[in-house]
Amino acid sequence: MIISGIWKIAVSFQNTERRYDPMKLITLYLPEPYIRALDSLVTARFYPNRAEAIRVAIKDLISTEVWERRPNGD
Repeated sequence: MIISGIWKIAVSFQNTERRYDPMKLITLYLPEPYIRALDSLVTARFYPNRAEAIRVAIKDLISTEVWERRPNGD
């Protein structure tokens, strides 16, 4: 468990076959309520760890906000 509220996460965009591109390390600052919510998802075994939960959230965000808004599916 991270006490300080600061954690480093390897984030990668994944394709539909669940193969990862090479990952890059980023530093992410999150409010404590977000961290507690992530921890509850991990504790409930929805995700194996915080990093995976965040990767899925980012993939879903990008899928909705970027890829689905492309004209003609480009």
